[in-house]
Amino acid sequence: MKYNDIIKSHPTVLVDFYADWCGPCKMMAPVFKELKSVMGNKLKIVKIDTEKNQQLSAKMNIRSIPTMVLYKNGKLVWQQPGAMPMKALQNKIESFE
Repeated sequence: MKYNDIIKSHPTVLVDFYADWCGPCKMMAPVFKELKSVMGNKLKIVKIDTEKNQQLSAKMNIRSIPTMVLYKNGKLVWQQPGAMPMKALQNKIESFE
């Protein structure tokens, strides 16, 4: 599936740009799991490995990982590098509803 198809596949899509070797990326895994359980079908979470998708990462200006990118109806509305607590991330996502 192409990136543009992925970000248009759901009204709210959170993309996590990560790498397997990245410590903060690993710390975010339970955060995303909890976020999904709280938000359910209101949110689609997609993980993209920057090592395997270097062209896309460069195109998206991913300079550090993890970087989260939020799309509403296919439009980029927010992008931020670094780990975040679950509640802060949930509040950020809900602020675009």
